[in-house]
Amino acid sequence: MICLAFEMSKKQKVALAATGMAGASLVAWKAFFPWIGDDIKTIRALSKALKMSKKNIMEGRSALKMLEENVARFPKKTYIIFEDRHFSYEYVDAMANRVANLAMTWGLPLHTPVAMMIENEPAFIWTFFGLRKAGLSAVFINFHLKGNPLVHSLKVSEAPVLIIGQGDEHLQSLQEIMGELPDMKKYAIGSQQADLPPEFIAMDEVLLRTLPVPLSPACRGEQSLLAPVCYIYTSGTTGLPKPAVINQAKAIAASAFWHIFDFNENDIAYAVTPLYHSASFLMCVYNTLDQGATVVLRRKFSARHYWEDVRKHKVTVIQYIGELCRYLLRVPKSDLDGVHNVRVAFGNGLRVDIWEEFKNRFKIPHIVEFFGATEGTGVFTNVTNTVGAIGRMSPLMRATIYRDVNFQIHFLKFDNSTEKPVRDKNGLCIPIKPGEVGLVISSVNEQLYTGFYKGPKEMNEKKFVRDVFKKGDRFFSFGDLVYLDKDYNIYFRDRTGDTFRWKSENVSTSEVANVISRIPFIRDVNVYGVTIPGEDGRAGMAAIMLKHEDNQITDDKLRTIYSVCQKELPVYARPLFIRFMSEFIITQTMKNRKVELVEEGYDLQKVDDPIYFYDSKNKMYSPLTRTNYEGVLSSKL
Repeated sequence: MICLAFEMSKKQKVALAATGMAGASLVAWKAFFPWIGDDIKTIRALSKALKMSKKNIMEGRSALKMLEENVARFPKKTYIIFEDRHFSYEYVDAMANRVANLAMTWGLPLHTPVAMMIENEPAFIWTFFGLRKAGLSAVFINFHLKGNPLVHSLKVSEAPVLIIGQGDEHLQSLQEIMGELPDMKKYAIGSQQADLPPEFIAMDEVLLRTLPVPLSPACRGEQSLLAPVCYIYTSGTTGLPKPAVINQAKAIAASAFWHIFDFNENDIAYAVTPLYHSASFLMCVYNTLDQGATVVLRRKFSARHYWEDVRKHKVTVIQYIGELCRYLLRVPKSDLDGVHNVRVAFGNGLRVDIWEEFKNRFKIPHIVEFFGATEGTGVFTNVTNTVGAIGRMSPLMRATIYRDVNFQIHFLKFDNSTEKPVRDKNGLCIPIKPGEVGLVISSVNEQLYTGFYKGPKEMNEKKFVRDVFKKGDRFFSFGDLVYLDKDYNIYFRDRTGDTFRWKSENVSTSEVANVISRIPFIRDVNVYGVTIPGEDGRAGMAAIMLKHEDNQITDDKLRTIYSVCQKELPVYARPLFIRFMSEFIITQTMKNRKVELVEEGYDLQKVDDPIYFYDSKNKMYSPLTRTNYEGVLSSKL
C-alpha cells in the first residue's frame, strides 16, 4: 500500500513546471520524449494523493477521526447503502458506540486483536469502528476458510474474542472446529440466542441492551502511527494465511489515495469484493470516509445484478478486480450496458485482452489500474488509460515523485531458475532496462516499520531483499515480475515462488500440498498454477504420487481426494485438475521441480499421465478425456 508522503524540492518543482509548459514547449518536449505527457499526468495525480496523505499523517487524522468529523459535518448524510437501506453517518457511529461499550466490558488491554468473520454488510464497518473506539485492533478473517486453515488463522491472530456475521454456513464452519478454540469468546450477528449453540452469544441482543453513548477518547489510548489498526490476511510462499500488519501510518496513507482521480464528497463508491481484502476495505471504506462520501455494499458479487445496483444507486466509482470484469462481460449484452453515472473504474488485475472491451461496452470514461500489496511498502498506478498497464516508471518520475528514499520502486533482473535476483560481480542487484522483465521491490520506511506480518521475525525476513544497491540496504519484495516497455509503462507478467492467484485470491501451493499430502495413500504431491482460456490468473493443479504399496487409481481414492479438498480448502484453493505420476523431477536442492509441469498443464497432447478434473456434480475427480476436454474447460469447474 502507500508509503509516507513525498514533498518536492523547489528545484524539482521548477523542473516539473518546465516540462509542463503549455503550447509549443510541451510539443517540443514530446518530440524528444514522447512519453512525457503521460509522465506529467501521472506525477500530478500522485502528487495530489501524496500531499493529502502527508497532511493526514502529520495531523494524525485516522479513519476514526474522519468518521467523527463526518458525523459532526453531516450526521444525516448516507454513509452506507445496503440492500436498499440507507445508513447515515450518525447511525453507523451510534452502532459503533454500542460495540465500543460492549468491548469495554471484556477488559482487554489496548491494541488487543479481536477477530471479525463478517461478510460485506454494515455490521462489518460499525464493528470495526467500535473496536477502534475501545482501543482494540481488528483481525479480518476470510469467511471462505474451513478446517485447518480457519483454525490456523484464528490461532495465529491471538484474538481472545471472535465476532461472526450473518450466515448459517459460517456458524457451521466454526462448529466443526470448536474443539480447537475452547477459550475464545464467540459472538454471532443476526441470530437469536435461542437458535445458537451454547458457545455463542447473540450479539444483536447484547447490543440492544447497550447504550450508544460515545466513550471518552482516552479509552483509545495512545494512537501512534505505529499502533496496529487491523490485520488483513494474505497467502504467501510459507504456507497458511499470514496476518499482514496495517498500522496507523499505512491506514491513514491509504485513505487519501483516491485523490489521484479527485474523489470527493459527492461521489458514491460500490464495493462488492470482500471487505476482508485491503483493496475493498482500505480503498473503498477509508477513501469514502476521507471525503465524507457514500459507499454501496453488496453481500456477494452478482454479475447479473451488478449494473442494476450501479444504476439504482447512481454509483460514480466502481472498485474492481480483473476477474470481476471478465464475469461482467459474460452477461448477455443489454441496451442499458452504458447507462450509468460511473466516471472511474478503480482496481487491479484488468487484463489487456478484455481491457478495451470492458471500457467500450460499459462506456467507462476512466480506468485507473494500480499495483500494490497488503503488506507492501509502495504503490504505482496507471492514470493515463494506457491499455493493460499497471503504472509507469520513467527517469522523470524517479527524479520527482519517487525521489524520496522512503517511497522508491525498483525492478531487478531476476533468475527464474534460482528464483533470486541476478547480481553483478560485486554481489549487488541489477536494475532492468526498458524492454526487460524484473522483480518489483520497494523501499522500507524504517521509522514506520512494524513488521510486514504478525508473527516471528523469520516470517518478515523472507520478504526482504538485501544488499540491493549497496551493502546493508534492504527492500521489500512483492514477489511479482513486471515488464517495462520503451515508453516506461509497466505490465504485470507473473508471480514468483510458490503462490499463484485464482478467483481474486493468492493461493499458497504449500498450503494446498499440506492438505492433500495428509491423505494416507498419497506419497507426495506437487501443487502449481495453470492457465485456463478466458480466465484470469491460474487455476490449481496437483501432481500426485501414490504410495508404492497402494498405487492403483480407484474411484474411492478419487472421491477421498475430492472430499478432503472440499472440506479442508476454500473454493479458490481446490485443485481443478490432478495428475498422477510415478516419479517427480527433483532439483539439485531436492525440491520438486514445477517448470515442466506448468508448461504441460492439463494438455492431453503433451501429457501421457492420467489427468482428472474437479467434478462437483459427481463429488469426485473424474477423468479428463479428449471427448469431454472442451466441455470441461468451458464449464464453470
